[in-house]
Amino acid sequence: MTDTDAIRKPEQTPRSEQVTLKTWIGLMGAMLGAFMAVLDIQITNSSLQEIQAALGASLEEGSWISTAYLVAEVVVIPLTGWLSQVFSVRRYLFFNTTLFIFFSICCAWSVNLPMMIGFRALQGFTGGVLIPMALTIVLTSLPPAKQPVGMALFAITATFAPSIGPTLGGWLTDNLGWQYNFYLNVIPGIMMLSAIAYAIPAKPMQLNLLKGGDWWGIISMAIGLGCLEVVLEEGNRKDWFASQEISQLAIVSVVFLSLFLWIELTRRRPFINLRLLLRRNFGIGSISALSLGLGLFGSIYILPLYLSRIQGYTAMQIGEVIMWSGLPQLFLIPFVPKLMQRFDARFLAAIGFSLFAVSCFMNSHMTHETGIEQLRWSQLVRAAGQPLMIVPLTSITTGGIEPAQAGSASGLFNMLRNLGGSIGIAILSTLLTRREQFHSNRIGEGVSVFDPETQQRIEQLTQAFITGV
Repeated sequence: MTDTDAIRKPEQTPRSEQVTLKTWIGLMGAMLGAFMAVLDIQITNSSLQEIQAALGASLEEGSWISTAYLVAEVVVIPLTGWLSQVFSVRRYLFFNTTLFIFFSICCAWSVNLPMMIGFRALQGFTGGVLIPMALTIVLTSLPPAKQPVGMALFAITATFAPSIGPTLGGWLTDNLGWQYNFYLNVIPGIMMLSAIAYAIPAKPMQLNLLKGGDWWGIISMAIGLGCLEVVLEEGNRKDWFASQEISQLAIVSVVFLSLFLWIELTRRRPFINLRLLLRRNFGIGSISALSLGLGLFGSIYILPLYLSRIQGYTAMQIGEVIMWSGLPQLFLIPFVPKLMQRFDARFLAAIGFSLFAVSCFMNSHMTHETGIEQLRWSQLVRAAGQPLMIVPLTSITTGGIEPAQAGSASGLFNMLRNLGGSIGIAILSTLLTRREQFHSNRIGEGVSVFDPETQQRIEQLTQAFITGV
């Protein structure tokens, strides 16, 4: 069977299409975990100033509150498939969910910056497990005919969670305090633990896999990806390669990622199967996932920044704007599996990416007067496009993947999507800094200290400061 047949004709597979209620409960529990983990990437951004003030941190120091989570998350995602085989899916999910709840509470109780950064890293390391495991459970517990429904549920975690994060974080911070951004994980976490314990079947551990583990591959991947993520997150703030620290981290990243690729492609039993990228559908789909992350997380980064700095919106007002791209997705996503039964998944994905591009183009003509009334329409177009991107794209990418390779496929797909998000934010933040410097220089060229009007204005400001008016 070709990859295309696996996408377009799932009903021809001999596997049973009957899915029990217990299986759906386990799947929903896994999706709840992925939703929490993705939500925690964005939810603290709207309250970062309050957290910095409470911990006595500067702007640059406070940036590590988000960076620590992202670095730990992107490192653990590729490891998840192998570790879930070692400890079993049920035990691995239950253990990491418990720790995720615990470290979330520890973040809320942090009294200084080192504590917060440490617990955020541990929260990201345990939360990063929950994202690929949700997709792995879709691929291993659902028959192909039912997998589009599972992909639709996964799309809620991938697109709706980032969209609603700033809104929810802003409301919690304004009304209850920034600590509740972390307390929010407790109740859903307990619900997830209950679903895992009840619905996901117990399987024996395979601790013998640790003895022959691909440890050199794991170590090189962890160092290379960790350094790369720090370079992407902190590069613009430190002026990229003008900083010795960023230059050294970039060199370390290139060396260890090259070593990682060599080890994984030559080892008989790698911890993650990179050869999946040579499959046409999976390779093209993974590249598209990287592009999806670049555009999705980049747009979520740039719009709140504009609204806060130019329009002076509060966290809640920013949330009202972002909400128009978030809430409609809840009503649109359930219809996508039905559309996939009638139309080619590639056609739907093309429409989704086109709608997303149109929404970005609609925002390209923004001025300092653009507000919620003008942005609402572009957000609605984006809301229509995002479900059509992620659901068919995930189905195309994972079509024909054997259950034994589900862990590697899920890890690679989610890792590339998150890396794409980091790359998109790094590009946009650098572009903003460069354009700010350019326009500042242009303004400086037009203002001369020898100009009588300039001298008069300086004198007026000086007198105002002296008299305190």
